[in-house]
Amino acid sequence: MAINLPLSKVQNACLHTDKSATSPHKGQLRPHKYATTQEPGGKQPRIGVMAQAGKNIVVGVGGGIAAYKACMVIREFTKAGHTVTAIPTAAAENFIGTATLEALTGQPATSSVFTGIPQVRHVSVGSTADLVVVVPTTADLLSRIAAGAANDMLTTTLLMATCPVLLAPAMHTQMWDNSLVQHNVATLREHGYTVMEPAVGRLTGPDSGAGRLPEPQEIADMAIALLEEQELAAAGSPAAAPAPVTAMPRDLTGRHLIVTAGGTREALDPVRYLGNNSSGRQGAALAACAAQRGAHVTLLLGAHDLPYLPAGVHVEPVTSALDLHHTLTGLLDTQPVDAVIMAAAVADFRPTTTADTKLKKGTSSEPSSIALTRNPDILANIVTRYPQLTTVGFAAETGDPDHSVLQLGREKFARKGCHLLMVNEVGFDTTFGQPTNAGWLLGRDGAETPIPRMSKRGVAMRILDQLSTLLVTRES
Repeated sequence: MAINLPLSKVQNACLHTDKSATSPHKGQLRPHKYATTQEPGGKQPRIGVMAQAGKNIVVGVGGGIAAYKACMVIREFTKAGHTVTAIPTAAAENFIGTATLEALTGQPATSSVFTGIPQVRHVSVGSTADLVVVVPTTADLLSRIAAGAANDMLTTTLLMATCPVLLAPAMHTQMWDNSLVQHNVATLREHGYTVMEPAVGRLTGPDSGAGRLPEPQEIADMAIALLEEQELAAAGSPAAAPAPVTAMPRDLTGRHLIVTAGGTREALDPVRYLGNNSSGRQGAALAACAAQRGAHVTLLLGAHDLPYLPAGVHVEPVTSALDLHHTLTGLLDTQPVDAVIMAAAVADFRPTTTADTKLKKGTSSEPSSIALTRNPDILANIVTRYPQLTTVGFAAETGDPDHSVLQLGREKFARKGCHLLMVNEVGFDTTFGQPTNAGWLLGRDGAETPIPRMSKRGVAMRILDQLSTLLVTRES
């Protein structure tokens, strides 16, 4: 199908150049005319519980070259309004001074249990903590924590802690792959610790590979997600997992998931394209959380403004809707895949023709209108083509004069035929590029689960909870 769209309409609506992929209305509170999260009967997703400021967070610092990045993690927590206590190991003090840690936190920083004796700090710091994060967690630290050692301030604090504990490993690839290290990682996960997957990249010296510390902001995001899980459980939210939550579940171990994220760009000429304001953050959150829950994750990533790529995830860049469709079906035809989560914002249309040179105004190449051709419906296609595949879709809706966001989502769910559909409201400064999301998760069994407003990692966890259960159910 081809339609002709007047050039003025395209320029006003969705024509971009490569100079910027961000919203022209960024920072302006301009909700869509028909935007609403309310159902016809008056029900709506209730306000969610996000990780509140004022938590007591302990940041342990291991003795590795990446110790300086612990300062960036601390800064992320203090900016969010949390109280931070830093505990270096003796080895860490060779890489970063305690004066730096004390200046950043405003709290004493020591590796010794023989300071703060009247306050019994080796007991009190851990017992009052809401979260403990160890960054970097070296191979030595992994071994000592797994063995239950209590020979310095950090290990005694960890033994006292009953809150979530997040370990961010950093070491050379050969160390990370060593069977003893992997045994320690498995032991820690079995005992309720969340051990992040390391990033792949440049290590100490000329080496590269798995074992690089995840980016500080990703560590902070994962830590806050653990806090959010705790608060949802404590608040008795039906969206939360059973309380108490101390670790990321490993219920997707052995699964291969493909997640699509970001927006597609449909080329008009070598400079301009038709696109949208998708940031890719919800899809990236799904990929990151799935990897931490044990899955092998392939992320097909379109245009985005992500501050980092998720650690432990294989990323393949895609550009247009046709490129995404070709890449996705190529993977499904050649690899065993358990589920596909279509979180990408795929353009409905593309220019019928793409100019070889830049279209210029005031010249013979200036078009009066742009012919558009409908892109393939990728989700509906893979639902039909791969019936054994478990599929999750997204419905980004604004509502219209006659339909609410949820009503439009229900109609889309019926058309797509996927197993789960996340219905969320979008608009100027709503969802796209924002840190939170909300909506409803629809299932083939007729269930409509309200997802309260929470971080995008929190939304990802709710979707993965249902996906994990669905995968087991479909196999039984």
